[in-house]
Amino acid sequence: MAVFAVQYTYTDDAEKVQAVRPEHREYLQELHAAGTLLLAGPLGGTPGGLLIVRAGSEEEALAAVDGDPFVRDGVVIDRSAREWTVSIGELPGA
Repeated sequence: MAVFAVQYTYTDDAEKVQAVRPEHREYLQELHAAGTLLLAGPLGGTPGGLLIVRAGSEEEALAAVDGDPFVRDGVVIDRSAREWTVSIGELPGA
């Protein structure tokens, strides 16, 4: 399994983001407990987030987060996945 950086871009609708955030975080906690999600958090600047996911391909990385309430409810308006190789430091659970 490889590691992928999945970047989310959120809608500008801050109320929608706030309303869905608790369910989003619960879903990500489940992915983390399953060992699929290694790290996650919001990005500064343009509203969005970064998820570090263990998967076999970019497609699998995106599929792993398809069930995210942020994706399902339209909070995420754009997303991408790129393979990421850690060259310094260690990832938790890796």
